[in-house]
Amino acid sequence: MVFLIGAAVGVLGGMIGLGGAEFRLPLLIGLFGLAALPAIIMNKAMSLIVVIIALPARLLGVPLAEVPPYWYVIVNLLIGSLIGAWVGANWATKIASKTLYRVLGVLLVLIAVVLVLTHFIGANPLNLPVTWQWLIGVVAGFAIGVVAALMGVAGGELLIPTIVLLYGIDIKIAGTLSLAVSLPTMLVAFARYSRDNSFTVLRQNPGFLIAMTAGSIVGTIIGGLLLGVFPSVVIVPLLALLLVLSSWKVWNHK
Repeated sequence: MVFLIGAAVGVLGGMIGLGGAEFRLPLLIGLFGLAALPAIIMNKAMSLIVVIIALPARLLGVPLAEVPPYWYVIVNLLIGSLIGAWVGANWATKIASKTLYRVLGVLLVLIAVVLVLTHFIGANPLNLPVTWQWLIGVVAGFAIGVVAALMGVAGGELLIPTIVLLYGIDIKIAGTLSLAVSLPTMLVAFARYSRDNSFTVLRQNPGFLIAMTAGSIVGTIIGGLLLGVFPSVVIVPLLALLLVLSSWKVWNHK
C-alpha cells in the first residue's frame, strides 16, 4: 500500500515535471499519522534519494557539457540556499508543533500559487545588471532554502522559475541547474535534522521509507511519460486545488 501511494504521488508530480514531495508531505501527516517534524524529516529523506537518482538521469537529456557555462547560477543560488536550509531546518526543530502545522499549511498554498503562475502566466527574463542579479539570487536562494527545509522538498518548483526569470536560461537547462542547487541544499538541511531526536523516525521505519521512496521513483517516471498527455489547463488547476485542500487539513491537524 505504501509503495502504491508513493507511486501515485510520483505520478502527480511527474505529470507537471516535479518530484511529488509537495503532495507526499500532507499524506505523511494526514494519512500515516506522522507528527509535523518527523513527517518533514521523512519527506526530506525521500526527496534526497529521488534527487540523487534524478540527477544522472537528467544529464542524459541535458549533456554535462552544457552545464559548466552556468556555474555562476549554481554558486549564486547556493550562497543563499545553504544558509536558508540550515536556518529553516533549525527553525523547524525549535518551534511548537501547532505553529509548524500552520507554517506548512501556508507553504502548501504558496506552492499551489507558484504552480498556477508558472504554468499559465508567461514572464520575460528580468535582464537585471549583474550586481542586482547576484543580490537577488542570494536572497531568492535563501528563501528557497528555508521553504525546502521546512517542507522536506527539493525546491525545484521554486528554483526553476527563479532560474528562468532571473538569469534568462532555457527551462531544460534550468531543470538540471535546479537539481545541482537542490542536492547540496538538501544535504545541509538533512545534516541539521540529523541532530534532532525526531530523526529516529528514519531508523524506526526503514521499510516504510524504502517502499514509499521506491514508489515515488517509479511514479515519477510514469508521470514523466504522461507529461503532455493531460492538458495543463486541466491537470494544473486540479493539482493546485489538491494542494489547497491539503493545506487546510494540515493547518487544522491535531
